[in-house]
Amino acid sequence: MRLLIMGPQGVGKGTQAALLATHYDIPAISTGDIFRYNIKNKTPLGIEALSYTDKGELVPDSLTNTIVKDRLAMDDTANGWILDGYPRNAAQVEALDAMLAELGQSLDAVVALEAGRDVLLERMAKRAKEQGRSDDTPEVIAKRLETYERETAPLLGIYKERGLLITVDGVGDVDAISQTIIEKLDANVKAS
Repeated sequence: MRLLIMGPQGVGKGTQAALLATHYDIPAISTGDIFRYNIKNKTPLGIEALSYTDKGELVPDSLTNTIVKDRLAMDDTANGWILDGYPRNAAQVEALDAMLAELGQSLDAVVALEAGRDVLLERMAKRAKEQGRSDDTPEVIAKRLETYERETAPLLGIYKERGLLITVDGVGDVDAISQTIIEKLDANVKAS
């Protein structure tokens, strides 16, 4: 199973990616987690990424594409993977298409989680307090949501045209949301 999990910041992508990874026994790959690990450990990549994320900006495509390409080529992805937080713009969709063609792979589905802006703001404020994330200030959150609406939300149309999009309400019981995703994925895979 090769999946993208998409949606605005705070919608629960990381939580659902982890549950789906366990269910399908495949790795969940979060570009955000990769960057946060490098930032925490003050690697050259982390220092470069921090210069963007602290301002609410996205890390440049060239850096993100390289990280994703390297990660998808690792041995643990042979039976599938879940990408969380990538692609975020049209250029990254093209880069992912090229990576998959090079690897001889294809996407099985794109799961889009949805929630209202008020829910997202509340969740991210809570996450900032619990995790002490420097990239979850009210100003940065607002900028990231605007960037998502402008650059990432339109990508859902691309995947809908390709017949890969599965939309799920990201509000409610975490396990119930996960079960809905799994049911829709299983039905989608059987149909294709």
